[in-house]
Amino acid sequence: MTTTDTAVTVTAVPGVVKPTSAEVMEDTGTGLDFGTRADRMPGHLTPNDRFFVRSHSPTPRIDVEGWSLRIEGDAVRSPVTFGYDDLWRAFPLVSVTRTIECAGNRRVLFGRQHGQRIAGTPWGRGAVSTAEWTGVRLRDLLEAAGVGPDAHDVMPVALDECGARRPMPLDKAMADDTLLALAMNGEPLPPDHGFPARVVVSGWLGAASIKWVGRIEVSRRPIHVPWNTEDYVLIGPDHPAHGPVLGTPINELPVTSLVELDWPAHLRPAPQLVRGRSFAGEQRIASVAYSIDRGPWHEARLTGSREAGAWTRWHFTWTPDPGEHTISIRATDDTGRTQPPHVPWNRLGYLNNQILDHPVHVAAEVTG
Repeated sequence: MTTTDTAVTVTAVPGVVKPTSAEVMEDTGTGLDFGTRADRMPGHLTPNDRFFVRSHSPTPRIDVEGWSLRIEGDAVRSPVTFGYDDLWRAFPLVSVTRTIECAGNRRVLFGRQHGQRIAGTPWGRGAVSTAEWTGVRLRDLLEAAGVGPDAHDVMPVALDECGARRPMPLDKAMADDTLLALAMNGEPLPPDHGFPARVVVSGWLGAASIKWVGRIEVSRRPIHVPWNTEDYVLIGPDHPAHGPVLGTPINELPVTSLVELDWPAHLRPAPQLVRGRSFAGEQRIASVAYSIDRGPWHEARLTGSREAGAWTRWHFTWTPDPGEHTISIRATDDTGRTQPPHVPWNRLGYLNNQILDHPVHVAAEVTG
């Protein structure tokens, strides 16, 4: 650990670094944002090459030899700076499996449901992925910096062109599973996913898990920035403005589900094993039900991990007849929250977790 600033070399590259083949990724058309194809998810963890990408600026290429992380602010006893090797060697390393989802996931579907086109990244269903993250508890770094009891907000700040940043309250920053991550699925963070260090904020919107962190500000007062006053805020009739905030800031994510099929799906009139995943923000998935053609609800079988902060996998069997069908999924978490049939309008199309009718076309078998 050092107490001096170090120059850091940051080079922007066009768009993103990793390949974004249509075989595994969905291109939103922004040049920066790529979703994970729902029908190309091979296991519980999303491989690094398929993990969705959401960025506000082109991916920076950072020279780790000159990189450092500085913790400062009026709630810090004495500002400190950590080098990359400090983080690997001077603190206990922990690993957690957590799902990250953009608050704007399913925005295109939300717009269609309300008959309007909504500004923002035109996400389908692919802005959600899960990884094992390894790094240092943010709490350990804050305690080393002497964060005082009067601290209110903790704000990581990125080294990308726009300086992406979003504050969180001290209690969330001090949680056991809030990390400054250095590795992803057993490998050093890839450039598009935050190398050399990013924050992982369990169960909260993806925008809270700031990538390419170079500075953390700790304040005695609430911090207001565009990322929690104008963007990543629910704006609409049910969310009045207050002070500089245009609506209700988004933090924890609601219960959602994903069917592992194309949209629309094309199946054969033969027995099918329909798979999917459900996610409940900071909570655990308790049950998942499915309905065919808006008929009775049946329980899907949950498989694998049911960890808080990470998605749970499920499946059911179905033998469809030829024709047009819909599959609907309704997940419920361990606090009783469940997916609603309708999500009220909000201007930026956030938190669309309503029950979706997934279209399925079943072709007749050709014989002879």
